[in-house]
Amino acid sequence: MQKIAIMGAMPEEVAPILEKLGSYKTTEYAGNKYYEASYKGIEVVVAYSKIGKVFSTLTATTMIEHFGCDRLLFSGVAGAVSPELKVGDLVVATKLSQHDLDITAFGHPYGFVPEGAVFVEADKDMIELSKKVASKMGKSVKEGIIATGDQFVANEERKNWILETFDASALEMEGGSVAVVCNALNVPFFILRSISDAADMDASFSFDEFLESSAIISAEFVMNMVDEIIKN
Repeated sequence: MQKIAIMGAMPEEVAPILEKLGSYKTTEYAGNKYYEASYKGIEVVVAYSKIGKVFSTLTATTMIEHFGCDRLLFSGVAGAVSPELKVGDLVVATKLSQHDLDITAFGHPYGFVPEGAVFVEADKDMIELSKKVASKMGKSVKEGIIATGDQFVANEERKNWILETFDASALEMEGGSVAVVCNALNVPFFILRSISDAADMDASFSFDEFLESSAIISAEFVMNMVDEIIKN
């Protein structure tokens, strides 16, 4: 039987998903809570990792290795890097990078480590499926590169550097590390972000204000993705 991991970074990002599932079993493991549920004939494991690359790596690995999930969907919020994006817009990651990974002193590009890659590509089938979901919901969804780093970026200069260096549409603090885990363990993954701020000097104010509403938009889309996966 298929077992799907649905992940966020913060309680606000998974609360709307848990609401949709209704009843679930809570398991405490490795310093975190995992919510297990049966949903339309499949098993689902939901968790929020806490913020950042280390916690998201731990949570994604646990969901796959300990709970046996064979597919992972991430729902959450992000800062806009592309000037075309506004609060509430949805971005599907085509590939992800780590913008704060820097061994350029050794002649490597930003985001690269030996035996690694600057970008990790998300699952193409789920990206295709997301177009169907978007059309059914009457939503426009942008596909783009998502850049991940262990910093909340609230700086126009840094934001522009990330845009130029990685050609990123959005930035956040977990997707790139989740991508590395799923890629290494051969688990298809899908990362969706709803824009909560513009990663500029007003980002911290805007983030608090729009976190909940943006998280709800992303969660609704991800649950519709799960419905389509079950159908297919």
